Amino acid sequence: MNLFTETNLSPDILKAIGELGYESPTEIQKQTIPFILSDIRDLIALAQTGTGKTAAFSLPILDMIDDTSRKIQFLVLCPTRELCLQITKDIKNYSKYMKDIKTTAVYGGSSIMEQIRSLKDKPQIIVGTPGRVIDLINRKALDFSAIHWLVLDEADEMLSMGFKDELETILSETPETKQTFLFSATMSKEVERISKNYLTKPHRISVGSINEVKKNIKHEYYVAGYRQKKEALKRLIDSNPNQYSIIFCRTRMETQEVADFLMQNGYAADALHGDLSQAQRDTVMKKFRLKNIDILVATDVAARGLDVNSLTHVIHYSLPDDPEVFVHRSGRTGRAGKDGVSITLIKPEESRKLKQIKSVTKIEIAEAKIPTGEEVIKAQVGGVFESLFEVHEDFFEFDDALIPDLSAFTKEELVHKLLQFQLKDLALYYKDRHDLVEQKLNSRDDDRGSRRDRDRDRGRDRDRGERGERSDRSRDRGERGGKPRRKDENMVRFFFNLGKKDQLKKLDVLDIINKATSNGKSKKRAEIGDIEILEKFSFFEVEKSFKGDLLSNISSMKFRGKDMRAEEAN
Repeated sequence: MNLFTETNLSPDILKAIGELGYESPTEIQKQTIPFILSDIRDLIALAQTGTGKTAAFSLPILDMIDDTSRKIQFLVLCPTRELCLQITKDIKNYSKYMKDIKTTAVYGGSSIMEQIRSLKDKPQIIVGTPGRVIDLINRKALDFSAIHWLVLDEADEMLSMGFKDELETILSETPETKQTFLFSATMSKEVERISKNYLTKPHRISVGSINEVKKNIKHEYYVAGYRQKKEALKRLIDSNPNQYSIIFCRTRMETQEVADFLMQNGYAADALHGDLSQAQRDTVMKKFRLKNIDILVATDVAARGLDVNSLTHVIHYSLPDDPEVFVHRSGRTGRAGKDGVSITLIKPEESRKLKQIKSVTKIEIAEAKIPTGEEVIKAQVGGVFESLFEVHEDFFEFDDALIPDLSAFTKEELVHKLLQFQLKDLALYYKDRHDLVEQKLNSRDDDRGSRRDRDRDRGRDRDRGERGERSDRSRDRGERGGKPRRKDENMVRFFFNLGKKDQLKKLDVLDIINKATSNGKSKKRAEIGDIEILEKFSFFEVEKSFKGDLLSNISSMKFRGKDMRAEEAN
């Protein structure tokens, strides 16, 4: 089966997928579609993310579903609402010309009453997350007695997210006569146990392996200390112009901090994590798919279900604990036959974790040096020409007479002037910047340092913060108690008179600093360092050259009607 037209799928389905550009099936589709169409056995299918699993299981089931029945016949369970919505969208596209087929998504983070009302349309297909499906079962809103097909999509991820009990409850609510298809990227012990308990003599299909993502993905890693990571990230982004990328972080807090850093430095970036409302998540994902933003900072869980084939880069801002998660992340680039780049940014003490990932995955990850300012500018020049020589449509018309006489310039002189104009701001930023100090990997992990950084990332250093706050209260000048901080010579640390009690958030501080340091003479924004918001006051770091602007302007500003005051902290 080299073409979809060689399958026994109905003309309505072939017409719909033809309009979507589907011509040749992927390997998982080649093996799965004929099996589901012709066999009544259960199925275990092992395949990586992005291999076309949704079409593999939904196309043959759509071909067999009874569109005259108004009972639920087909249930898909998946780990996240993003993946739930993506699968629902795909199935609706595939069944575009099957007018009597209805598909409904049920997931957490959205009104359960609206979803109950949508079920009154009597859909034949339900796509849902385990928790919301359980809620609807308890409310007697879902009846699975007539189910013929059950798909567990990304079963390994559902189990790793703690949905074992929910899955077993749902499975127990479905008839024994159903056909169950388990799709997973890995065959963990929990997935194996589920398959033994709830699948009957399943057929197995395995496509590719954990190493398959190596073929068209270039892997490289860079070493940077904790305090250098954000600046190192900026240089890596700047030295890879025209990228369309996902940056992966370990925690929600780290994700938001990195996104804030990029946005306040002028990048088209945004964050995707579990603290966002469903509406916020939908907005961010829509912007990313439409390329209104070209950098998405995300946690692993939040990025599930974000199916984008044109990613140029994946950046591991923080290493995952599980080597297979590293493979999942990296595999989001290099799709659809294109080349991709996987960039890993590690701290010096993470050599053991990196070594483990390389050993388990058998991926060659080459060490590289963080680019200098000069190397960044050279890369940007290349990026300008790369963008210029792409095929562009004409967005507007103009009279050639408007072009001034350029005969006084040679071709090289004209290009030089245009590049200087295009890259002026970036060149000024790197002009006086020192290269980042080269970091060496430690021969063994600094466990105390690693734990300390993880605690900082996850916001677990409350005791230290409270000690600092008590110490600060004893000082009118806002001096920091406890062990002295190592000072960044380019940054100034400020005491700020507002805190959590004033409903102050980090985004508010970023906005305040940007407004206070905008003097109208330069488009350059102040570099902002650490921001620490305590109960009654806060601390933040700002680039030294903007100290005067900040101190002179902030006293005339107000936040929620309150006066603001900042002074340099000792």
